[in-house]
Amino acid sequence: MKKVIALLYFFSFFTNAQEQVTVDLSSPKSTIYTHIYFLQEDSYQPKKAAKTIYGLDGNEAIEKAIKIKKVLDGKGLYIDFNKVPIAKNYKDSIGYASYNKYVLFPQRMPKIYVEKIENNWYYSTETIASIDELYEEVFPWYVSKLQNLIPVSGHKKAFGVELWQFVAVIILLVLSFLVFIIFKKIAFTILQRIQHYITKSNHTNIEVKTVLKKLAHPISLVIALKFVDIIFPSLQFSLTINKWVFLSINIAETVFWIYVFLKLVKVIMQLYKELTEKTHSKLDDQLVPILNNLLTGVVVIFGFFKVLGLFGVDTTTMLAGATIGGLAFALASQDTVKNFIGTVAIFLDKPFHIGDWISAGEVTGTVEEVGFRSTRVRAADTTVFQIPNSKLSEMVINNSGLRLYRRYNTNLGLRYDTPPELIEAFVNGVRIIIKEHPETKSDSYNVEFTGFGDSALLIMMNVYFKSLAWGTEQSSKHRLHMAIIKLAAELGVEFAFPSTTVTIEQFAGNGNLSPKYNTDKEKINNSIDKVLTAFKNDAPPENTAES
Repeated sequence: MKKVIALLYFFSFFTNAQEQVTVDLSSPKSTIYTHIYFLQEDSYQPKKAAKTIYGLDGNEAIEKAIKIKKVLDGKGLYIDFNKVPIAKNYKDSIGYASYNKYVLFPQRMPKIYVEKIENNWYYSTETIASIDELYEEVFPWYVSKLQNLIPVSGHKKAFGVELWQFVAVIILLVLSFLVFIIFKKIAFTILQRIQHYITKSNHTNIEVKTVLKKLAHPISLVIALKFVDIIFPSLQFSLTINKWVFLSINIAETVFWIYVFLKLVKVIMQLYKELTEKTHSKLDDQLVPILNNLLTGVVVIFGFFKVLGLFGVDTTTMLAGATIGGLAFALASQDTVKNFIGTVAIFLDKPFHIGDWISAGEVTGTVEEVGFRSTRVRAADTTVFQIPNSKLSEMVINNSGLRLYRRYNTNLGLRYDTPPELIEAFVNGVRIIIKEHPETKSDSYNVEFTGFGDSALLIMMNVYFKSLAWGTEQSSKHRLHMAIIKLAAELGVEFAFPSTTVTIEQFAGNGNLSPKYNTDKEKINNSIDKVLTAFKNDAPPENTAES
């Protein structure tokens, strides 16, 4: 009697345990759990699982329910029921509208989702309509034929995996390797042709060729992984194995794509560098490292969020939090943002180029580098100034590097007792020297007797040097000055200097102390010709200094 009572007790307990899970279509979680639970080996009741299919009955509904389960298992899509909403009126916001629907895997399987119809949740009409197509994509036509060709011995298991699956994995790896080798050559050829098309040249330098080979390598690996991604579900491994295999494939694909884009950035920057080297502006050259760092950062950040998404991290929530934190960070780093905007303004307006001699505020010197935050200027005494780009973009910049010529203006002072004939001869001689000077603009100059100074007759000299280099300008001045001094010596003209001269022209026992000037025209012409001939024969002094 006791045995009968015990048997009845266990029978009623077992019955209650089975009845604990019932068909529940009240929420997205309940519907999906009902579908998955009643298709498990230990609780296999396909008729109950088919209740989640709306508008179909009997075997057709069961077939659809089973195919949905197989597609999810075949792609290794594991459902985390802790993340599935339990709200009966759950709404998924899409753009400006919201619908009573829940997509299980928005990125990898967007066509499989549940929606609310009347008061219950079912798999959507789109899911039912497309499940046959999805099933054929995951399990192509040849799968069933291969299954029929497998002998009985091939279904024997080792470590929970059938023997034919071991063989199939080996064959898949060999085929993937062949795909990798073939597409590596194809990818390199295509990339090389693209490079020739962009650069309008059939020549590829060694550096670009090396980068293209490195770029073709991960591209072919991605294609090989995609091949495995398509074929592997046909091997019909368990959900657990598929989950980890496809997670590994997706991570590898993401890493390879990051590598591809990083190499692509390097190729683009190399090509852009070659283009900038052909331009006269050196500011374009400075833009190369800035763009390289910017694009590299964008690729790494997007890749990082992609990898987080593969591990189930809600990147949308993370970005929202990062946005709030970023706002606080931006408020704390306004100067950095201003400097970045100033950098953009400098590259757009191009008020100067690398190597230009500029004056900005109290700083005067040569522009050496335009960075992401500041610009480096080296003064004539080799002192280096770091000017924030936000301030530099607002300054009045005097760019000497944009001048067409270097202007030189000075006064030559002659003694007050210089005869008019020698003054005229001296002025004409200086004019001729300027015309013959190889570094001066011969059609734009001024040499005139402009006034009377405190202790000298003022001869204004205004010339323009062709070279914009500071060192060349100084050597040109040196040569011009030496020619003028020689001209004055030959003519017997003396330069005045600030002084007070007391001259006693008549002194007992002495003659006139004033200089003796020779105003003979022939003597004057001979002196000018002599100085001019010497000037033409003199080579300019070497000077390698840069402005």
